[in-house]
Amino acid sequence: MLSRFYCLLCIVGTILPYSQFVPFLLQHGLSLQLFIEQVFANRVSSFAAADLIATSFVLWTFVYVEGTRLKMQHLWVYVAANLTVGVSLGLPLFLWVRQRHLEQQSNTAS
Repeated sequence: MLSRFYCLLCIVGTILPYSQFVPFLLQHGLSLQLFIEQVFANRVSSFAAADLIATSFVLWTFVYVEGTRLKMQHLWVYVAANLTVGVSLGLPLFLWVRQRHLEQQSNTAS
């Protein structure tokens, strides 16, 4: 049940950010300079960007520490998901795979 919920969060966490990013790409192309200018256009957007940058570092640390502790493989995938979509995909994707890993360990121990 929890595993399905994390999977649903991965889908929502991809659709929501990309629903805003794809129109930008269609209008402006992959203009990194314009993207950064707009992300830091005012105090509120700068606040949100700074929060997401800090949260990303927290996620990377959590993925490394928890993934290493549980001997999970391919930890780079969650960082890549974070960098290509955002925390909204990276975190639930890690939690989804982590939950499945824990369930497999539990079934193996039984």
